[in-house]
Amino acid sequence: MTDFENFYYDLENLAKKYESKNTPLKIEKDLENDIVKIFGEKISSIARAKNGLNDVSELAYATAEHHPYWNLLYNCSEIANSVLEKWKDSLSSEDLADIEWAIKELNQTIEKIKSNKNT
Repeated sequence: MTDFENFYYDLENLAKKYESKNTPLKIEKDLENDIVKIFGEKISSIARAKNGLNDVSELAYATAEHHPYWNLLYNCSEIANSVLEKWKDSLSSEDLADIEWAIKELNQTIEKIKSNKNT
C-alpha cells in the first residue's frame, strides 16, 4: 500500500467521524492517480462542474501552444466556462459572439490537424 493510499484510508476514517456528527460528505477517489476530492452537502451540480472545469482550464492554460490539441482544449474550456457562468442567466449577444469565435477557432484547428495528418 502506498503512502497516498494510507492517507486516503485515514481521511476516510476522519470523514466517518464527521458524518456521525451529521456532516454529510461525499468523497471521490482515484487512487491510481493519487486524487481525492471531498464535497460538502451544499455542493451543487453547477459548482462541481465549475470545479472540474477549473482543472481542464488550468491544463489548457499551462499547455504549450505548439501542442496540436492545445487550441481544441482551450476553446472548449472557454465555451464551457461561458455557459456555466451564465447557467442561471441568459447568454448575452457578446457571450454568443465569443462562443461563435471559439467555434470558428475549433473548426480551424480541426482543419489544421486534418491537413497535418494528410501530409
